[in-house]
Amino acid sequence: MADPTAAGPAPTAHRPGTAVGGRRGLTARSGLAARLTPRSVRARTTLAACASVAVVLAAASAAVVLLLHANLERTVEAGAREQAQVVARLAADGRLPPQLPLDHGTDYIQVSDATGKVVAASQNLTGHPALTPARNGHHTYDLGPLGDEHHQRVTTLTADTPSGPVTIHVGASLRTADTAEDLTTAALAALSALLLLTVGALTWRATGRALRPVEAIRAEVAAIGDRELDRRVPEPRSDDEIARLAHTMNAMLDRLEAAGARQRRFIADASHELRSPLAVLRTQLEVALSHPDPEVGTELVAGALEDTERLQALTTDLLLLARLDTTGHQQSGEPVDFTALVRTAVDAGRPAPPTLELHAAEGVTATGNPLWFGRLLTNLLDNARRHARSRVTVRLSTDRATGETVLDIANDGPPVPPADRERIFERFTRLDDARSRDDGGTGLGLPIARDIATIHGGTLTVEDTPDGTTFRTRLPGGG
Repeated sequence: MADPTAAGPAPTAHRPGTAVGGRRGLTARSGLAARLTPRSVRARTTLAACASVAVVLAAASAAVVLLLHANLERTVEAGAREQAQVVARLAADGRLPPQLPLDHGTDYIQVSDATGKVVAASQNLTGHPALTPARNGHHTYDLGPLGDEHHQRVTTLTADTPSGPVTIHVGASLRTADTAEDLTTAALAALSALLLLTVGALTWRATGRALRPVEAIRAEVAAIGDRELDRRVPEPRSDDEIARLAHTMNAMLDRLEAAGARQRRFIADASHELRSPLAVLRTQLEVALSHPDPEVGTELVAGALEDTERLQALTTDLLLLARLDTTGHQQSGEPVDFTALVRTAVDAGRPAPPTLELHAAEGVTATGNPLWFGRLLTNLLDNARRHARSRVTVRLSTDRATGETVLDIANDGPPVPPADRERIFERFTRLDDARSRDDGGTGLGLPIARDIATIHGGTLTVEDTPDGTTFRTRLPGGG
């Protein structure tokens, strides 16, 4: 029977350092790359410009050197071939001298017959054996001492002579071509380095000048505190992206300053609105406590209860406003039967004057929070009843062109002056005829109604209609 312990290969031991080490190496390389990457936009822009120009210069220089090299080699080879053809014509005519003169920039000439015997040569190869191809090149020949001193292009021709075929080897020196190529390479390298330095300096300076307004904007924004919102960033005179950035920053600071002023005014108005009923309430309670007549005390306690209810309503409105401010975006919800909501609100206010008339289409819906929609209706109806002489008219319909839900609540009271039609939607704003403690509201009903409409993606405006002053609410339809 086989040994069960030897049934399979032993499991490979896990080396815990492998994966961790690889991850550490990757992290180390990433950290090194992050440290080597310039942090400033100015340095990165300069580096990118220099790198781009360097790539273009390297490619252009390489192309120039290669073209020059090919052109010079073709020129040298053409001269050697021309010299070889001259020698071939002399050999064909039987006028080949033993010693051949050098011309056309050639370095040496050697003519050998079919048996390998040298029949003619230039002076520098006199007495040398016939040239043989070297192992290291197709057109390179072993020249002995000359091969160590010269870089040459060898041209070989075969010619027929009266005494038989001969092979002509003509070598042309590439020394001049190599020198010209080296000088050209050095000149291109020097010019490229100078051009790179020029591009880097110009890019560094131009980027610095372009980013100087950005740094001024950053420094000014960093210096602005929560109590210095009246400060503004400098705006460049140019009409570019940086100027538009500065203009946008100043517009944002304008909004922040306006929001801060509005918040401070709201806190001051809220403190004033809370302080007045609290003072009246305290006075009534103190008088009721100290007055001996029970009837007077009862009347004062009843008045204190009314002021307490007013404080409660004001506190509720303030909490709702705080909630609306924190919402700050379009409220999502589900389709709400706005027709039923309006009927319920109108029926709840019908027993008391003035007369309420309702003209509502069936099946009108809106998307949103039904509780907030109810508060919007209540605030608008309370405002209409407060200012109406005898009649409040409510109309509900759907705009066929846009699909929006349109709610008009009109009263036949005095019209709102055009100059006040936006001011009445500011918090704690009440017109002169609404400042009575008994008849006037807190000055928060209309602002709350507009905030609810805005949060649901709608609008609330004052319109002139035949029915009198009309508050028109537009909300996205729920269909």
